Amino acid sequence: QVQLVESGGGLVQAGGSLRLSCAASGRTFSNYAMGWFRQAPGKEREFVAGIRWSGIGTRYADSVKGRFTISRDNAENTVHLQMNALKPGDTAVYYCAADRSTVVKVDATFYDYWGQGAQVTVSS
Repeated sequence: QVQLVESGGGLVQAGGSLRLSCAASGRTFSNYAMGWFRQAPGKEREFVAGIRWSGIGTRYADSVKGRFTISRDNAENTVHLQMNALKPGDTAVYYCAADRSTVVKVDATFYDYWGQGAQVTVSS
């Protein structure tokens, strides 16, 4: 089992920044690829960003490329999502997830463990 807890969500104006963190506990964190997903009201959960177990190798949704950065610290069992130049369209509940894989997948069904989610609201 891996337990994931997100933090760092909140309300920000368009153009602002937020940094989400995900703290992991349980099994060896470094064995898992990690992903961030988001779900807006009335929409399906969508992939945002992912990072390989080594921290070398990332993947981003086209909608966030150049604005969001994912990183991880295996010594601290944490993964972060730095979100800059936020837009109202980024408003959603953001989830971190862990996948027992060496590669980053964009399909949420492959992920084994999920956090409870953190609300991010971007006002115009």
